[in-house]
Amino acid sequence: MSKKQDYLGIENHQISEDDVCQYVLERFHDTKQVKKIKNLVNFHTMNKYMVMAHDQEELKKLGNIVASYKKTPFSEILDYYEKHLRLSLQNLPTIKKHTNVILHVFGYFSKNFNQQEKKMFLNLLENYKEEKITLEEILSEINPIIFKFNNTYLAGQTYFLLYSNSTLDIFSHF
Repeated sequence: MSKKQDYLGIENHQISEDDVCQYVLERFHDTKQVKKIKNLVNFHTMNKYMVMAHDQEELKKLGNIVASYKKTPFSEILDYYEKHLRLSLQNLPTIKKHTNVILHVFGYFSKNFNQQEKKMFLNLLENYKEEKITLEEILSEINPIIFKFNNTYLAGQTYFLLYSNSTLDIFSHF
């Protein structure tokens, strides 16, 4: 196991980064078979943070591809989308990219935190950035918060499905 896999929180993880990418591509294949814009929009929505962890620029391109559905034949949209999805997944996530994702997620519930809770969360994030805790550990702290505030958008993200581990519970008081 490489050092990169270890500090990204994948060492104890049941699945590899290759498995993560394969899972996302298989879900896209399922979406392609249906051939409906609604399904592509749902796929894009559910995989936003997963793609962001790999390549934020490709995420923007994917969003633009989905938004062009009225101007472009749907078969072309699917082809463009798949091309850019594959390009995005070729880039490995890094601590910096995961930190960016986690800060985006934090924005969904930070307004519900008091100052002490915000400080605790940011300290947790700093511990992740300093490689004192793994990605799995920080995400396992975020999961109960997502459910406490009933954020179905975040709960449906494949990012949490594939990278989380629910063994820790610092924020269990939520």
